[in-house]
Amino acid sequence: MILIAVAVLLTAYVTYGRFLARKWGIDPNRKTPAVEFEDGQDYVPSHPSVVFGHHFTSIAGAGPITGPIIAAVMIGGGWGWLPVLLWILIGSVFFGAVMDFASMYASVRSKGKTIGYIIELYIGKTGKKLFLGFVWLFSVLVIAAFTDIVANTFEGFAANGDTIAANGSAATTSIVFIGVAVLFGFYMKKRKPKGLEGSLIAIGLLVVCITIGMLAPVFIQRNIWIYLILGYAILASITPVWALLIPRDFINTFLLILIIFSGFLGVIVSRPDIHIPAFTGFMAGNNSLFPMLFVTVACGAISGFHSLVASGTVSKQINNERYILPIGYGSMLLESLLAVVALITVAAITVGGVRPVGVDTPIQIFAYGIANFLAFLRLPPHLVITIMTLGISAFALTTLDSVSRIARMTIQEFFSDAGSEGKEPSAAVKFITNKYTATIVTCAFSFALAIVGYAQIWPLFGSANQLLGALALVACSVFLKKTKRKGAMLWVPMGGLLAVTLTALTIIVSRNVNLIFSGGFIVSQHLLQLLFGILLLALGVMVAVQGVKKLTEKDEGTAQAAA
Repeated sequence: MILIAVAVLLTAYVTYGRFLARKWGIDPNRKTPAVEFEDGQDYVPSHPSVVFGHHFTSIAGAGPITGPIIAAVMIGGGWGWLPVLLWILIGSVFFGAVMDFASMYASVRSKGKTIGYIIELYIGKTGKKLFLGFVWLFSVLVIAAFTDIVANTFEGFAANGDTIAANGSAATTSIVFIGVAVLFGFYMKKRKPKGLEGSLIAIGLLVVCITIGMLAPVFIQRNIWIYLILGYAILASITPVWALLIPRDFINTFLLILIIFSGFLGVIVSRPDIHIPAFTGFMAGNNSLFPMLFVTVACGAISGFHSLVASGTVSKQINNERYILPIGYGSMLLESLLAVVALITVAAITVGGVRPVGVDTPIQIFAYGIANFLAFLRLPPHLVITIMTLGISAFALTTLDSVSRIARMTIQEFFSDAGSEGKEPSAAVKFITNKYTATIVTCAFSFALAIVGYAQIWPLFGSANQLLGALALVACSVFLKKTKRKGAMLWVPMGGLLAVTLTALTIIVSRNVNLIFSGGFIVSQHLLQLLFGILLLALGVMVAVQGVKKLTEKDEGTAQAAA
């Protein structure tokens, strides 16, 4: 399984990825927005390894680990490993990586602006407003889901009151890690270290953080962690990218590569048996394979969130267009390899439909599985599980870094038109577009959702995530058409995702409505899910309709000058 995945992903990069680069016209001699509009705040030309680290760790959060594990065994017994593996590989090559590449390319060719701006330019202001509303709702879901995942990972106490050593060590390491990242950010800004120097320092700092975490674990309850994590999200949203996001993501890159390499090495050497069926049927409990498999696997195959990162922060850091291919297309393929490793871990440790005692959540499954795979190294299982737990929580926190910032920028962009056309924005508009207000409002809604737990909102998150991917593909298709570039390769993934996600959201909304009539509707668990589902479905349909209209209308005959 792992060797087939590596072969497929490498072949896709050197063939299909380069084909897209030729068709769309990557120009290494063209000045990028990061260079043209450098401001030291958002537009910061950076070394390609640093940008790759920021993008990769932002997109490769807990999603590619959680989704495949849930789809294979945890949702109604799962659909088995084969459909999950097929969707990871096919989805990443022809859907996810293509969307990431196209979003990043379109943004770089549009002055580093977001997908929302691209929609306004090529589809219209109404489409932009609808899209930004969708993005903000989705961002709230992401912050809520990943806040809960990290809080569960840092939970210091088991149900019987005993402390959980691995979680405590991961929590301490993450706290130290944030402070170290800030110091490293100032060092990078002042000294501008070259690739090897910066990499060696980052690896050294990572070792120091892990050592401190192992020696001094901190034990705090989940509910308190939710407050602390959301406080961190607020801080990350308003801090300059060079001071926290870039250095933290750069250090995280080495941790993520270590995890992927460890998983790959462990699978190759230990050669674990697969104990779950290849295919269990088209129904997993009351969930049909279409569309629920696709939105459950989610980030391992395609994630609309990537388009927000690609156009929101990464496009403002790329110093040469030649790096769009490895950063945009390549990062998604590497994330898919992580998803395959996660699938193998759950398939190896689940025997007869039963997992080891105390190994219940996807993160615990992944950490436990990798520790088993690496038993041949004679490393203490506690050390391995701690590092794996730390890694996943670090990536989830990195996702929070980026999405909280994106949510803040989305609110500001949504209301920015209020001060256009020479008019002074009102006091209310100035208040809501203030970066502190915009961030706090977002995190307040996220807190309400995080209380119910990610298990309750994961199907909604997956559906919204992939619908966002479909809308990004709509925007990129219109961009390519208006700028006289080949864009037909986006139409099949765009249409397929629209069919999958709109069906999934309809099912989720219908189930919640049925609960109202059956008496099973619990306000604290289902009300926000129902409201968010209705809003996401309505906004998604309206944006898609506007975009498809532009895509099918008669060509204007001239390319847009902006690109």
